[in-house]
Amino acid sequence: MVRAKVSGGARAVARCEALAVPPFSDSAEGLTRTYLSPAYNAAQEQIAAWMAEAGMAVRRDAAANLIGRFEGRESGAPALVIGSHIDSVRNAGAYDGPLGVLLGIEAVAALGERPPFAIEVYAFGDEEGSRFPAAMLTSRAVAGSLDPAALDVADRDGVRLGDLLDLAAYPSAARVVGEIVAYLEAHIEQGPVLEAEGLALGTVTGIAAQLRFEIGLSGTAGHAGTTAMGLRRDAVAGMAEMVLAAEDVATAGPADLVATVGVVEVPSGAANVIAGRSRFTLDVRAGDAGLRDRAAEDILRRFRKIAGQRDLGLSVRQVHDLPASPCDPALMDLLDAATAEAGHRPFRLVSGAGHDAMIMAALCPTAMLFLRCKGGVSHNSAEHVEPADADAALAVISRFIRLLGAKCDA
Repeated sequence: MVRAKVSGGARAVARCEALAVPPFSDSAEGLTRTYLSPAYNAAQEQIAAWMAEAGMAVRRDAAANLIGRFEGRESGAPALVIGSHIDSVRNAGAYDGPLGVLLGIEAVAALGERPPFAIEVYAFGDEEGSRFPAAMLTSRAVAGSLDPAALDVADRDGVRLGDLLDLAAYPSAARVVGEIVAYLEAHIEQGPVLEAEGLALGTVTGIAAQLRFEIGLSGTAGHAGTTAMGLRRDAVAGMAEMVLAAEDVATAGPADLVATVGVVEVPSGAANVIAGRSRFTLDVRAGDAGLRDRAAEDILRRFRKIAGQRDLGLSVRQVHDLPASPCDPALMDLLDAATAEAGHRPFRLVSGAGHDAMIMAALCPTAMLFLRCKGGVSHNSAEHVEPADADAALAVISRFIRLLGAKCDA
């Protein structure tokens, strides 16, 4: 019996699914793979084997990124980096991040001849920030934009990053301007636009600006049955009103303005106790940094008003400020041309989600290719990508490499 040959895109999808279960997941119930966890290390080992199988020399840098390098016509030439991340949020989908890495491996495996540049496939370790309270640590290390103070962090169990890695060596993961020709990241869209357009792929024009805050409220804890409503300083009720205020501001703005409260905490909460303290996160994004900043200011102004009306203490700490990151126009044109060559209608869209590409833009020109995902669902076990769409993406990446090579030779 002759087995049908598995296509590169289908193989990348199947490998994503294989990496979504133990030992490549920290949890047996849904994919959770956090930076430097046992599951992370196991996933690195498996991906390293796939990189070597595709003909790449494999190494890990000081930030624990996994890198596979395929030399170009001349040894030591600058590289086209194809990359994404292999960490995940908790209870994640299988494709967010790893698919871009695995398609990069497939693109190298499918090369017919060596290009005028090397190709390096980066599997970044910390894009999501799901373990330590600072996202994109590892791509910031590579781009040379990392604030060393960001490394002084601990996870929820009190394990410090410095317990796991040599922090003094961490910045040595930085690459030098000129070592990298360009950065290309293939990623699921994490939204519904491509599906609504009936398209498998889209060229990303840029990544929205992001602000993230940690908000703390302090009131007075009290007995739930004996404290009159008018006398309460309820930190949870105040938090609830603030969540709705943030939603109200974002809803009243343009379609690309979004505000999200993703984490809420009630320390020492109990069913029969009025909460004396609460904490939550606020994430504000927009395609334009000015719009984002004005919306954030409006939201925080409303928070201060609510805190004053409820006699609550309010603390605000900004933990994340990522500017809007436009993709390189020339690389977008090459992606469009590669898409057309592969038989698909070129289409451009903005990314509301953050990606390592926005960090790598400090080092080199960047481009992103989005793949359709079913229902626009992401950060969820229902995340799904059709193998045919992954095949289409691989065809575009292969043509992009050829077109970029011809441009470099010209």
